[in-house]
Amino acid sequence: MKVVIHRNPATIGDHLAARILAELRTANAAGRPYVLGCPGGRSPMPVYVALERQLAAAPVDCSNLVIAMMDEYLLSGPAGFSLPLSSAHYSCRGFGQREIVGRINSALPDAMHLPDANFIMPSIAEPEAYDAKLAALGGIDLFLLASGAGDGHIAFNPPGSARDSRSRIVTLAEQTRRDNLATFPDFQGLDEVPTHGLTIGIGSIASLSKSVAMIVWGEGKREAFRRLATATTYDPSWPATIAIECQNVELHADTAARTEP
Repeated sequence: MKVVIHRNPATIGDHLAARILAELRTANAAGRPYVLGCPGGRSPMPVYVALERQLAAAPVDCSNLVIAMMDEYLLSGPAGFSLPLSSAHYSCRGFGQREIVGRINSALPDAMHLPDANFIMPSIAEPEAYDAKLAALGGIDLFLLASGAGDGHIAFNPPGSARDSRSRIVTLAEQTRRDNLATFPDFQGLDEVPTHGLTIGIGSIASLSKSVAMIVWGEGKREAFRRLATATTYDPSWPATIAIECQNVELHADTAARTEP
């Protein structure tokens, strides 16, 4: 795995945003979609902020850009599972609409906007169909990935997830839910964090990604950096290590997250 150390999270964002926009220009010239795999949460936020800034300075047509989200919380009730409202503070769908699509489109004239139809997520009715949809698009050109700080979860895949797992509904690990108390600080306690979620699978990430950028920053991600930088194969006890088995993988960290071997 190629490891790239940056001064701070903002420089990670600047670097990856510039790469995304350069690759999007190439895809536009070829007349094909450019699929960007996106997590929610804190780790990728510097990229989304930098995309908005760079697009405002030098607009790029985003009408062929596809944003493929990784996961979403599920609410459980007498009738089964349901999606939270996108206005819910913890909704991954809402995060993507506001912090990714909203930022991109706010920087562009209407003719260059990313259309609503190009924002995609797993379906609660047929989660496994997400893999086929992504394959039909030609795969994910660049998948931005992040690792849970406490248990190495990736998307909502808990420790112990099978290497060949596909997009599905999962029970969230307790440590994943605890990690997300920090990601979504409006949760008042663990009992407010949903216990289930929709997620892209471990095998889905590996088989559908053409290239991967794993993002870790901050002192709280030192263990994640260590586990990822020393991984040689997928370790189900730290699911984010699937990155090592992806094509064209890079680990982007800041100096605060880096640990010496």
